[in-house]
Amino acid sequence: MTNIISMKPVTLAEVKDIIADLDSKPELKDYLKEFSKLTRKQSDEIIESLRKMNNAKFKEEYIIKVADLLPKNAESIAKIFDDVSLDEKEINEVLAVVKEN
Repeated sequence: MTNIISMKPVTLAEVKDIIADLDSKPELKDYLKEFSKLTRKQSDEIIESLRKMNNAKFKEEYIIKVADLLPKNAESIAKIFDDVSLDEKEINEVLAVVKEN
């Protein structure tokens, strides 16, 4: 039985680093290959840029989702930030971060 010591959201790129032997987990390896679009460095840059904005609406789990899903429009961002209302400026800031990385 495994005991959970702590939980924190991580990007798919980080999962690749955490799981030592992906070859022994073919389903996970296939999933990560299909859905992980960025390198660890790229996703870390997006995360750091969003954190630097110091916006209370940008919860850690939302930041991680942005780095994984790379939203391209306001509608996609609204789906990620589903329980907060972002104004146009905040949406454009998130889109700018995604676009530059």
